[in-house]
Amino acid sequence: MWRSSATLSFSSKLLSYSSSSSSNFNHFHYASAFSIFTPNAVVDHTLSPSHQRFYSSSAASSPSPSSDSVIKLGFLANKSDAFRPLGFKASDAIHLARHYGRCYWELSKARLSMLVVATSGTGYVLGSGNAVDLVGLCCTCAGTMMVAASANSLNQVFEINNDAKMKRTRLRPLPSGRIAIPHAVTWASSVGIAGTVLLAYKANMLAASLAASNLVLYAFVYTPLKQIHPVNTWVGAIVGAIPPLLGWAAASGQISLNGLILPAALYFWQIPHFMALAYLCRDDYAAGGYKMFSLTDASGRRTAAVAFRNCLYLVPLGFIAYDWGVASGWFCLESSLITLAISAAAFSFYRDRTTQKARRMFYASLLYLPVFMSGLLFHRLSDEQQCLAENPDRITELSPFPEDVTESGKDDRKKKLSYVTASPLGRAPVAYASIAPFPFLPVPSYVDQ
Repeated sequence: MWRSSATLSFSSKLLSYSSSSSSNFNHFHYASAFSIFTPNAVVDHTLSPSHQRFYSSSAASSPSPSSDSVIKLGFLANKSDAFRPLGFKASDAIHLARHYGRCYWELSKARLSMLVVATSGTGYVLGSGNAVDLVGLCCTCAGTMMVAASANSLNQVFEINNDAKMKRTRLRPLPSGRIAIPHAVTWASSVGIAGTVLLAYKANMLAASLAASNLVLYAFVYTPLKQIHPVNTWVGAIVGAIPPLLGWAAASGQISLNGLILPAALYFWQIPHFMALAYLCRDDYAAGGYKMFSLTDASGRRTAAVAFRNCLYLVPLGFIAYDWGVASGWFCLESSLITLAISAAAFSFYRDRTTQKARRMFYASLLYLPVFMSGLLFHRLSDEQQCLAENPDRITELSPFPEDVTESGKDDRKKKLSYVTASPLGRAPVAYASIAPFPFLPVPSYVDQ
């Protein structure tokens, strides 16, 4: 009798809970999923208002079920219901990962950062000589990407009020409220330090120092200078010219004259590029409170003259690259053609200062840089090719047999010199000495002239 009454009572409780659990089940899985990120259903203010409303409404719909209710629900629920809360936790985690991933992407100005990485990688290849270390190249590009992402993120942190006033930038993560300022600062600091450490560990301290100094120059000098004086454009051009020098230093461990060709191209190229952009976005820059060169030039004549003059500065770079043995004569020809093209666009803008001409010069600048870098990589000369091109008659073979045999008929020392050839990049001649018992393996060593 007692057993039957107890069974009846327990069954009635289960049935009564099943009728009420359907209304509370939505709260159960939503609250459980949200508790992964904010314990006790505290709303994360870094989320967008729509997400805050979603979570706060779901958390306030009804009180959380007691542990006894959850145990009873476990007895009643089928397998799909039992695993349903976990699925919602995973979906919310994926949603937040996408949200913050998109914010990090926009904070880093990923496309601009990838252009910086391309210039750094080009500099690395040019400074590598005969063989390119692929692992070193990847590490240099990764470190450059992280440092560039950090600099761009700090730039947006400092310019949050200005970006909110401009149509072009008001939908960025910080002005739109999609991410909090402390969160953005933490992200920028983390990737900046990580990138610098990676360059110091996998490349060298010279490359890491260039990366760190460029981050400081961009975030703490160029960024505030944009609201103070129009000279910010030229300071920004220096910032853009450092990454290819960073790549060269990471590959060669030094800074030489040959390594300055691509940075010089980046510096002079940025002036017409930014002058065109500043002319096209004059109203936006004025609304944001920036002191751009084009805002002090109502007619646009000086802006166009500066752009055209810096295009002309690009003309001799192809000849210099050929004369210094960095690239072949074909690059000299290609560089001259593309430089004349961007100069023609700049001269057209100088004669007729309209939005259409400025946009044409802007597009010409976008085309110039990838063509210039691709040609420099395709026509670059390795160390051996530079030797043959500069001194074709200096190669002299001294002896076909690299061993020295003493009077006793035994080898007691290695051959001093097998042949001598001129070294590239203006260094001393290279002496290839053979080490016994492997006379066929040349080992380069530098000797005085």
